[in-house]
Amino acid sequence: MAEPLFDCRNLALDLGGREVLRNIGFSLRPGEVLGIIGPNGAGKTSLLEILSGRYRPKTGTVRFKGRDVTGLPLFERARLGLGRTYQTPIICEDLTVGETFKAARQAYRPYLTRFDAEYGAALVNFVAPYDTPNTRLKTFERRKLLMANLLMRKPELLLMDEPAAGLINAEIDQIDQILRMLSKEMNVAVVIVEHRMELLASIADRVIVMDAGDIIAEGPMQDVINSPAVRAAYFEAH
Repeated sequence: MAEPLFDCRNLALDLGGREVLRNIGFSLRPGEVLGIIGPNGAGKTSLLEILSGRYRPKTGTVRFKGRDVTGLPLFERARLGLGRTYQTPIICEDLTVGETFKAARQAYRPYLTRFDAEYGAALVNFVAPYDTPNTRLKTFERRKLLMANLLMRKPELLLMDEPAAGLINAEIDQIDQILRMLSKEMNVAVVIVEHRMELLASIADRVIVMDAGDIIAEGPMQDVINSPAVRAAYFEAH
């Protein structure tokens, strides 16, 4: 069997003297969409921080494209083809759309062209004049601008923290279509933390359920949400 695109094993994390994650592990194939769900405080975002390189785990390893990247910071993982989005779509409000694209194009070598920016924008159907101040963009437009800046670099893995947060149903449908296109047509692997169960039920190949820093279930969406352990820990107790 071919080596997975992404793999993490035995991850543990302490923050402020408190154990946040313990014995976390999974692997991911190219084009696979993995959903992560769980109650607030389960450790979902902390896990993404480790996978992206913002946090260093207490124990465990992270491998990407066959390479141990556990000690690599976020910017070096980005250069290897890992992209990360955040729950709040923060963009520099002093810049215009065009200036934002230019900053992303020249963030590191190889520098990209305006045609690359147009390619990224087209993938997510982001349409705004380049002289538009970022302050005029609404939440969904900000999300698409950030995704376009990531996708112009043609990442192989996306880590996404609640991409549907603050969106209406029609906008969530567009996120669904974008992620289907990325995973099924472009073979991009996606790890997505999300509370909108209907989105994960639609796009996720499998789902991991976390509670209090542990993985308590893993499998197809319908199977895990019907698990007694998941209902006790997530839907009932919380």
